[in-house]
Amino acid sequence: MTPFSEHHYTAPDGIRTYYRRYPAQGDSGKTPVICLHGLTRNSRDFEDLAPIIAEMGRTVVAVDVRGRGRSDYDAHPENYTPATYVQDVIGILDDLGWSKVISIGTSMGGLMTMILSTLRPGLLSGVVMNDIGPELDPTGLKRIQGYVGGAGRFANWEDAGEALRAINGVAFPKETGQDFWIAFAKRTCRAIDTGEIVLDYDANISKPVQSGDVAPPDLWPFFESLKGTPLLLVRGAISDLLAMTCVEDMARRHGGMELAQVPDVGHAPLLTEPEALGPIRAFLNRLD
Repeated sequence: MTPFSEHHYTAPDGIRTYYRRYPAQGDSGKTPVICLHGLTRNSRDFEDLAPIIAEMGRTVVAVDVRGRGRSDYDAHPENYTPATYVQDVIGILDDLGWSKVISIGTSMGGLMTMILSTLRPGLLSGVVMNDIGPELDPTGLKRIQGYVGGAGRFANWEDAGEALRAINGVAFPKETGQDFWIAFAKRTCRAIDTGEIVLDYDANISKPVQSGDVAPPDLWPFFESLKGTPLLLVRGAISDLLAMTCVEDMARRHGGMELAQVPDVGHAPLLTEPEALGPIRAFLNRLD
């Protein structure tokens, strides 16, 4: 497996954001990729995908946004918004000296991508958005608001897996084996000194979400900034957060959007499913 190095970016407010860097295999000069995770997740969500992309000749950076994983927690929960995370990402990109990048954004990471495109026109040379659009289906949003920041302390990995199955089983109805859910837990939780397992994010990230401050109220202007940028949308075929009516509007407004749907998966695909990975490979192969 492609090795990665570990780095931190320190924001002007002192918060350190952790990121993994997977070096490109071969000196290709291809545009690098930044991977941006969802609300309660972290860079480990891309630990299978990132090495595949690196082997295709692209350097990959996968970020833990503030309040998640190995990044600092913020004493001011009002900073737990995509706009703040995007400023941290811009800081990382500036540190790396990257003036062109391809973004792969899952859920909240896709919202960040749209904001990033708006703030830095010309930065993105390609975008993969995973199960997210400018309109959030109220059904999925209510489900997310129902679990984020909830109790998250488990005796062992098996218990953690079962707890995450209870929350996310609706998105992966075909995944009934314990191994899948333990692996899922190991990307979402961490072990502490007592041997217990806890959710690997600051419970305070729930505060802006519960107050409805998930994203700017009208995301369509941010999406419009992607017009002219190659765009692949990956959607879970049974997603409760991204409705097909929104997908159709996105395709019409963008004019060149590609769509890949992952059967029997909801919000959000892992991106390693054949129905997602094949189109992602083909999409990246068409870009510089």
